[in-house]
Amino acid sequence: MLMAAATFNSLTLPFSKPEFPFSSIARTHVPTPTLNLSWFRPNGFLLCSLSSDHPTTATGGQLHHKANTNSTDPQPQIHSCTWNWKGYSIRYQCSGSSGPALVLVHGFGANSNHWRKNIPVLAKSHRVYAIDLIGYGYSDKPNPREVGDSFYTFETWGSQLNDFCSSVVKDKAFFICNSIGGLVGLQAAVAKPEICRGLFLLNISLRMLHVKKQPWFGRPFIASFQSLLRNTAVGKLFFRSVATPESVRSILCQCYHDTSQVTEELVQIILHPGLETGAVDVFLEFICYSGGPLPEELLPQVECPVLIAWGDKDPWESIELGRAYGDFDTVEDFVVLPNVGYCPQDEAPHLVNPLVESFVSRHSKSPANASTTI
Repeated sequence: MLMAAATFNSLTLPFSKPEFPFSSIARTHVPTPTLNLSWFRPNGFLLCSLSSDHPTTATGGQLHHKANTNSTDPQPQIHSCTWNWKGYSIRYQCSGSSGPALVLVHGFGANSNHWRKNIPVLAKSHRVYAIDLIGYGYSDKPNPREVGDSFYTFETWGSQLNDFCSSVVKDKAFFICNSIGGLVGLQAAVAKPEICRGLFLLNISLRMLHVKKQPWFGRPFIASFQSLLRNTAVGKLFFRSVATPESVRSILCQCYHDTSQVTEELVQIILHPGLETGAVDVFLEFICYSGGPLPEELLPQVECPVLIAWGDKDPWESIELGRAYGDFDTVEDFVVLPNVGYCPQDEAPHLVNPLVESFVSRHSKSPANASTTI
């Protein structure tokens, strides 16, 4: 959950410069970052409140919104459903009856409610699905100690996403992703390229505590700290101390540039699923997950079009770091979202929704990328 943030604000460790293993494809390298242990705010554990939609214009690579005077359009009905995946109950939402299929993938600790500002707008011309990844939201949360160390990984979630498209969507789909959801979308697209029609990545997690990005002298400290949280009572005590409305509100106000969006409703929406049975164990398991893929390893392998958009006021993973990911040959564009924080789809749906619509429309016209039952 996001609640882990404030405790680690003051402790930083220098990084060595990340090395992209596919340097022949990446045209620039990521600038040398600083490891801020405020990472333990699980980036992406943000949900949304009310809906709005405004058309946009693009100027100099940035987006600006114009007022929409037509706010009386009827909203498509949103259905909340469950899907049995390998014996586990998976919650998802769906809306819309025609158009290309979109699957919206939330970030760490969030759920499909994170997309409440996007689903009804996009469903006017698309078939929209938003899934709760296993371990999060209102999907089952099997105990990590019972299912094994390799369960809560991007390989698992990528497999879940592809199976969801095959079993529920029954079609190719565009993946619209935020935070670690971007890694899930990338992993799914690499594993089964025939399913993903395109990837739209919003402030993708750069995984700055991955073992490959840790300085050699910091690795023992980080590993010891992760072990302390995961294997002793300290982790659950820590979780309980930050799983309060006051802590959640404080952390949300850090990652939302427009703090007026941090309402009491939003705070409660975030807090509630994080207090469900099993949520704390999944949380502790993930913050100790320092392996698995990195975005710079997956991006060169995807075969579908990729668009990256980034809120330029993201306090956790700065746009300066994000820009380098726009230089991969597989990425068609990098769009700056002005005055927006870490979760643009919630804070600035009036910017994000038209971008999604334009991206999907542009890549739905090619016969090679046409919708096909799978």
